Amino acid sequence: MSKNTLPAYPALANELRTASLGINPAELQGLLTGMLSGGLSLNDKSWQALIFDYTNDGMGWPIGVLASAEQILLAMNAELVDTDLELSLLLPEGEGEEALFELADAVAEWINHFISGLGLIGANLKHASAEAKEALEDLEEMSKLGIDEDDDLAEQAELLEQVIEHMKACVFTLHAEFGVKPEQDSKPTVH
Repeated sequence: MSKNTLPAYPALANELRTASLGINPAELQGLLTGMLSGGLSLNDKSWQALIFDYTNDGMGWPIGVLASAEQILLAMNAELVDTDLELSLLLPEGEGEEALFELADAVAEWINHFISGLGLIGANLKHASAEAKEALEDLEEMSKLGIDEDDDLAEQAELLEQVIEHMKACVFTLHAEFGVKPEQDSKPTVH
């Protein structure tokens, strides 16, 4: 079985910019992951119209960019239903102070778009379990976090990594409640 992989962040950022789409790779992945976690089925192609409306005033996307979005959708679905509980994120990489600020901003954007994806797909959050509501509240709080340039940046980088790991746990919690589950083997037992 081939493993679904994510496109490279810089290449996808360039694709999105060239297509004049007002979304970056982190936001796009967050949006699609939120839609999957909210109950989007891979058989449901309505996600395309939803992202066109959300990002491009209802206008379609170039075929290459749409293919990249579908690649993200497939990769994220595979990870969300896998028992390994690994979640690969499309976030900018780099070294130094500026890269840390860029990463923190991208994490906040990812989370905000994840929450938007839940809403776009119509996840019934009002009837969520206490655990799912807490995960959503945690995500909302994490989306407001930022890096304070006056504090120890090494310490803040460490804290940001902890935020990212907690963010992943919250995503899995919400997907477990609202996401489409892999089909169980429904063959009748022969006696």
